[in-house]
Amino acid sequence: MLFIAVDLGAGSGRVFLTGAAPEELLLEEVRRFYYPPGLRDGHLRWNFSQILAEIKTGVRDAGERARALGRSIKSIGVDSWGVDYGLIDAAGNLIEEPICYRDGRTQGSIEQVLEVVSRAEIYQRTGIQLLEMNTLFQLTAHAQSGIPNSARLLQIPDLINFFLSGKAVSEYTNATTTQLVRAQTGVWDRELIARLNLPPGLFGEIVPAGANLGPLKSSIAAELKLDDVDVVAPATHDTGSAVAGTPLAEGWAYISSGTWSLVGVERDGVLINEEVAQHNFTNEGGAFGTIRFLKNVMGLWILEACRREWKERGIETDYDRLLGEVAAVEDYPGFIFPDDRRFFNPPSMLDALASQLNESGHELPDEPGQVAKIILDSLAFRYASVLQLIQSLTGKRINGVHVIGGGSQNAYLNQATANATGWPVLAGPSEATVMGNLLVQAISAGQFASLAEAREFLAKQLQVQKFAPRTSAVCEEGQRRYAAIEERYRRAA
Repeated sequence: MLFIAVDLGAGSGRVFLTGAAPEELLLEEVRRFYYPPGLRDGHLRWNFSQILAEIKTGVRDAGERARALGRSIKSIGVDSWGVDYGLIDAAGNLIEEPICYRDGRTQGSIEQVLEVVSRAEIYQRTGIQLLEMNTLFQLTAHAQSGIPNSARLLQIPDLINFFLSGKAVSEYTNATTTQLVRAQTGVWDRELIARLNLPPGLFGEIVPAGANLGPLKSSIAAELKLDDVDVVAPATHDTGSAVAGTPLAEGWAYISSGTWSLVGVERDGVLINEEVAQHNFTNEGGAFGTIRFLKNVMGLWILEACRREWKERGIETDYDRLLGEVAAVEDYPGFIFPDDRRFFNPPSMLDALASQLNESGHELPDEPGQVAKIILDSLAFRYASVLQLIQSLTGKRINGVHVIGGGSQNAYLNQATANATGWPVLAGPSEATVMGNLLVQAISAGQFASLAEAREFLAKQLQVQKFAPRTSAVCEEGQRRYAAIEERYRRAA
């Protein structure tokens, strides 16, 4: 029995043929594709028809590969980034191309919403950190141009599931990123939706991770040459899948490291109080009754944006060579506060970095290796700061940090994180999201009785890298310098 896992990031996607038999962990990438958002009709939008066409091609390829192996496919699961959505009309047609969360339309939306509902009340209801990109604020901006009363909101993976299965539902883990789900009940907060004057029919049924949405539509099954294949909603939020696909040890935190860094712990219930709200932590839904208590940190987006700029300037920045240059820098050339709003989507990331560095009396170095070191060291110290806060807020000791996702392959950042936190770091799997997608489908198919059993299977299959903390006077001085910068930004906020 095999499964197809579709993993969509904010700009690129992959289709995997996967399996989880007693002596097998199959993760075979059959297609990779790219879809950067583009300016159309006045906004930064996703080309949804392209994304769907690429998924279909990848799924068809996976089906052919399975037949070549003489094996059958049980189901398909799709995960993606959070907060973004599409609207379908009463006939099931996409009303317009989805707008990217990095679009500028949400500027001022938080202030507009807070005129109607207080920050404290929104947090008490939803347990979700206030971020301008959240669906709540995107919808507030969207309403200015009009949302049809007949429209139905579907987040990106739910929208794909609808076109594959014909079933229009919202999966819980991604739905929580909208900041419109009642944290204590896991259903849409209809009172909040009404007070924000959003169409009442916009939000449909919420289903849990692992829900079987039924077979592929007959027309799609024929097009993709797949018979008797179901569509299963995994943890459709990619971080939800990534955490599900991590064999977390007792008392360990996680960092899902990629474009964003999601720094948190897994809990059995939400944690909502004034102190948590003050520090703007989030309680996102996880698979099988878990809660992801975490904070979004800007992540490797900052470095990748710099690499694009260097490339445009004709400067070669091979990733391995760049990390070698970083490791060769003995001191700290400077620090930034990674969560500065200026880094969200600037015209020039290098200019944004220079601007912040100037405020602390530093200049942006000319050498890419030194710039990269500033970014990576600042991320490591930011992780340490967030993790110390989590330990304080939850009252539970953290024993170590498990880094997953693409960033888990960055050995320099992993070691810097161990040094900054003083805790051991385990790195891997890099494909935690795909593994979580697979495990939830396999649980739905009855191959595992629980998430704990599935993770136990996964732990036996994986090899992870271990990084022990190395303390030094240089690191301690760096921590002091970084803390001063973070404190300055905290006071300004």
